[in-house]
Amino acid sequence: MRHEPTGRSESVSSSGNEPASQAERSLRARLAAYALHAQRDPRETTANGRAAFLARFDREVDPEGLLEPDERRRRAAVKARQAKRTAGAKRPKDGTAA
Repeated sequence: MRHEPTGRSESVSSSGNEPASQAERSLRARLAAYALHAQRDPRETTANGRAAFLARFDREVDPEGLLEPDERRRRAAVKARQAKRTAGAKRPKDGTAA
């Protein structure tokens, strides 16, 4: 289900004469996302993205589609856990940004 825009599509600033700054556009987008998730179930709005994310693991473990669905999901889960461990290992231990 897509949300239909209700306002104008061009960039508008508070003065009306200058285009909105990057910070203002970012704030507007954040406010729009908050409003969207307040009105709709976030699991519903992110379902397509989550499905695509999980399908990637399915394709990586069984590109030809020869495995049974249960075995494909098991292998995809193992691969996802490995990816999570790898991401955690790459983070600095002292809490500072890399």
